Order: sequence, then structure tokens, then C-alpha cells
Amino acid sequence: MRTLYLHLTASLLLAAFSVAMAAAPAASPTKEKLLPGEKPLAREEIAEADCLSCHGQKGFSVPLGRNGAPPYRHLDVDAGTLHASVHGSYSCLDCHADIEQLPHKVDLQTVDCISCHIQQGEGAAPERTPWLHSDSLDLVIQTKQYTRSVHAKQQDAKNNASCADCHTAHYVFPSSDPRSTVYKLNSPQTCGACHEKELAEYRQSIHGASLKTPWKGESATCTDCHSAHQIAKSGVLSTHRVITEECGSCHAKEVRSYKITTHGQLAWLGDKDAAQCKDCHDPHNTHKVDSPASLVSGENRLKTCHKCHEDAGPDFIHYRAHADIGDFERNPELWWLGGIMIGIIILTLIFFYSHSMLWFWRELKSRPYEWVVVDGKRFRVRAKRIKHNSGKNFQRFSWQWRLNHWALALSVLTLVLTGMVVMFPDTGWAEFIIGLFGGPRGFGLIHRSAAVVFLIAVFGHGIAVLWRTSRDKDFDWFGPDSLLPRKKDWEDMKGQFRWFFDKGEPPRFDRWAYWEKFDYWAVYWGAFVIGVSGIILWFSPFFSRFLPGWAFNLSSLAHGLEAFLAVMTLFVVHFFNNHFRPSKFPLDTVMFTGSWDLEEFREERPEEYDRLKASGELEKRIVPPPSKEFKTVSYVLGFTLLGIGLILLVLVTVGFFQRGLV
Repeated sequence: MRTLYLHLTASLLLAAFSVAMAAAPAASPTKEKLLPGEKPLAREEIAEADCLSCHGQKGFSVPLGRNGAPPYRHLDVDAGTLHASVHGSYSCLDCHADIEQLPHKVDLQTVDCISCHIQQGEGAAPERTPWLHSDSLDLVIQTKQYTRSVHAKQQDAKNNASCADCHTAHYVFPSSDPRSTVYKLNSPQTCGACHEKELAEYRQSIHGASLKTPWKGESATCTDCHSAHQIAKSGVLSTHRVITEECGSCHAKEVRSYKITTHGQLAWLGDKDAAQCKDCHDPHNTHKVDSPASLVSGENRLKTCHKCHEDAGPDFIHYRAHADIGDFERNPELWWLGGIMIGIIILTLIFFYSHSMLWFWRELKSRPYEWVVVDGKRFRVRAKRIKHNSGKNFQRFSWQWRLNHWALALSVLTLVLTGMVVMFPDTGWAEFIIGLFGGPRGFGLIHRSAAVVFLIAVFGHGIAVLWRTSRDKDFDWFGPDSLLPRKKDWEDMKGQFRWFFDKGEPPRFDRWAYWEKFDYWAVYWGAFVIGVSGIILWFSPFFSRFLPGWAFNLSSLAHGLEAFLAVMTLFVVHFFNNHFRPSKFPLDTVMFTGSWDLEEFREERPEEYDRLKASGELEKRIVPPPSKEFKTVSYVLGFTLLGIGLILLVLVTVGFFQRGLV
């Protein structure tokens, strides 16, 4: 009986020990020294079965604690799953390149996924890896994107993610495969292994609804917003741009309408004070607009706005954060203003571009022919522009006018450069220019300083003209010296068009031609629209106390559209009328020197010439021609201004065709 009891006790203890040993992680059999009689396997002798003799055992691992204590690092591999993965055609040694023999050393090098992917992607063998060959370019791009991401750059950081952290070491599947750890619905759990707080918030958000209620349809997961491999450090400009673009993959209309607002334009350029998507919608705890938990719900919207606009009044919540001018129901004010201003732009450009083309054609046609002899042969060609050299000049502009023109020209060029960068922020040239100036803060200061100079030049000139004319009791407000439109301007324009079509003689212009008056008053119109809207935007903290929010949308829209119209008329129509038409090409220096050659004056302004000559005033305004040095300086300065203007015109045109106006 006692013997039976001892046998039974021994059997139970042995069974318990066996169960415990089976449940415990297996110790690594890897040895640095061989047993007597054993020979190591050389690299070329190693087969997959040799590796699986250890790594194929379920539960195979090594202890990471002291003296064999947990935790354990699991080293077991499911050969079947490995063979089904995208790496299934590779042997163990293809990745573990530092194994020279078996048993191998304990500390192996980290597998270099990056170099292998780039090499394989650039020269993949289609018969071995057809999946890799078809997507080789994409593989290289994504791998290189990862090397520039925050996960790769901060390898020692707490939350750094290596390739294996996201894709696992051995069971790599395409992201479209539900078995993949980066599959759409699996990615939150994968990312949440490091970003626990964000995962907890995401699960409560509207985006996380697909994890809890998949029957309602898929929603955005981590990689939809952050991308898979372009993850940058939180708070930097590249991160904002990537996330904004990723949001647009689902919310294309909302992102497009956001990017045309002041918020979207400045945020894209790097202004950290401008509202981004996350500031209004909460990056991980996003809710429906009508949800009480949403930051932009009716109850919370003003509080959300107050985070940036501390003094904003209750009507400020009517600001259109997604200002879509094509949506009449949601944005009726923007729809009306946008429609009117775009109509003005189209009609203005059609009329004056047609005017310029007809003028160019008629002047070119009106030039007389001349005979040129080349190698003994005579050719009939159009005569070149007549260069007047009478030895006398007519003083057309005083130094005060020319100084004002310089202030106007320089301020406009500066405003166009800094303003169009904001209007077309996501163009390559805008991002390059804003980088040269170190960000939007300095750019904004330059823009506002130029705006002050521009407004002083425009309205200061107007005040000076009113003051001078008010002192002249005999001044005729609708006479030849006045810039106010009059009946003769209408007759001159009709006569000019008749001449364009060879139906009459060219009109005889007086001191101011009708196109000069258009240029003059267009500046005042533009200064009023751009000035008023710009002041509202500049001093938004003050105006937000009592103006409704949509007033700032209207200001931004009017500011940009009027500026675009100014660029497309000033740098095309004004340049042509004064410099690029055949009789003036390539440059008219009158605004730089202040005087015309007397013969050129009689040709350009016959009505004024005859009137001044009859009254005896002509001789009083005859001056010596400018010196050669003065003319040289005038040409250098003039061509510089024209060159800058034409470069800006090209950039704005590129921005228009790439991005549009609204």
C-alpha cells in the first residue's frame, strides 16, 4: 500500500512538472560553445529546417530579466504564416545577413529593412517577387519617406517605431490584407501600443465608430490622417500639411474651402497662430458638429473661437471656417460678392486684353515698309520704331509726380509678392519664397508696411491734387487738364476702335488719354476695396467685437480678388499701354526722366501740343534733354521694375492655373 502511494505521488509530481515545463517559455538552446564531437554548420550549409529546429518551437523565447526571470523575448516563428507573407520567398539568411554559422552568436544585428527595400525596389526580380516588382517604385518612395519621418529620426526616443514595430518582424502582409497589423481596422491597435492616450480618445470619437460599429461603414483610422510613412514631429509645418492633405482624402470639399480662408492660407504657410483642423475639431476626439461634445457645436463654438480671438463678440461665430462661395444656401453673402467680383474681373480683362491686342495689331500694321539690302538682295520689311531726337524736351511730369510714382510702384510690387504668396500658399514658388523670409510673421510685417506706403501714395496724391486745384479759381474740373472723365474721352475711345479696324484716323489726344484715366481711377477703386478689407483683416481683434464673422470672409474674398484683378491689369494692360506697344517698345522713360522729346510729345498728344502752342505756354515747358548718364540710369531702373513685374505676373498666372481663384 505504501509502495503504491509513493508511486502515485511520484507520478502526480512528474505530471505537474511536465505541465509546468510545457507552459513555461522555453530557454534558448543557442550555445557559444559546441558539445564534444559537434561541428558548426557553415553559412552555405544552413537550411530553413535548421533554423526552425529552434525557432519553429512554439513558445521559444529568451528571458530578458536577471537570472532567467521574465519578461521574455519571443523568438518563435510560425513557418506557415511566414511563407504566406510578402517575405515568404526569402530565406532566414536573406534578412539575417550576419549569421555565419550555426549555432549563431547571441546578439545578432538588427535587420536592415531600409537598405534591402531600396535595393530590392530599384532592381527587383519579377520571377522571385512579383508583388515587389509591380510596386517597386512605391516601395522605394515609402521607404525613403520613412527615413525622413520622426519615427526613423528619433531611434532612441521612447515612442519610436521601427519597421518591425508596425509591420512585425516575420508576418508582413499588404496593408489591404486583414491579417496585416497595418490593415485599416488594425492600425489603431498597432499605433496604440505606443500612443495609448490617443487611442483611448480615438475610440470615443466619431472616427473610432468603425471599430465599434463596423456595419455603419469604415471611418478614418490612424494612417488615414497621419499617413503611413510621412509622420513628422507634432506641431511642425510638415505635419500640418500632411494631415491637412490626408483629411482631404475624405473631406475634399471641406479642406478645399478651408484652404481658401485666412485660416487655411496662413496655416499652410506656417503661421502657428492660424487655426488648423485640429484646433476646431480636436485631433483624436472628433465628434459630429451637432454633438454636445463637439468643439464647433452651437454651445461650444464661441468658446472655441475665444481660444484665439479672445475679444470676439457673439456674432463672430458666423465666420465661415469653410468658405465655399459656390454654396449659396450656407454662404449667401460670399456667393453674391464672389459672383459680382468674378464677373467684374472677367469683363474687365476681356475688354482691355482685346483693346491691347487690337492696338498692337493696328500699330504694327501702320508702320511703313522699308527696303533692306542683304548680300546684294533687297527685302521689304516693316520699319523700326521712330527714335525722336529733336534736341528739345517737353516737361510732362514734375519731380513730385515721379516720386509719388516710385512710391506707388515699389509698394505695389512688394504687396503683390507678399500678398500673392498668401493667396496661392500651396504653390511651390510660394512655399519657397516664404521660406526665404523665415516664415509668415516677417512676411506679414513687410506686407503691412508696404500697404501703408501704398495708401499714403494714393490718397496723399489725391489730397494734394484737391488742395492745388482748390486754390486755382480758374481750374476747369472737366477741362483738358482734369483727370475726371468727360465726353471727349468717350469720343476718343470710339475713335480709337474705329482706327483699330481701319475705319478712321486715330483720335487726337489731349493731356490725358482715356486709358490713362482708367489706370488712374482703377488705382483709387482698388485702393478703396483693398484698403478697407485689409484694415478689417489687420485689426480683426477690434472689429471682431461687433462685426459678424462672415464680414471677415467677405473682406478676405474682396481683398484677394481685387488684388488679382490689379495684377492682371497693371502688369499686362498698363505695361502694354505705356511700354510694350510697338511705338513705345521696349520702354518709355517719361516717368523716370519727367520729359518727352518735343516731337514725340506732338505725336502722342497733338491736341495738347496745339493748345499750349497757341496759348504761348509751350515754350515755358521746354527743357534740355536728359543727359546720357541720366537716361542710362532711367533705363536700368525701368527695366528692373518691368522685369520684376513680369516675373510676378508669371508666378501669379502659375498659381491661378494650379489652384484657381476660390
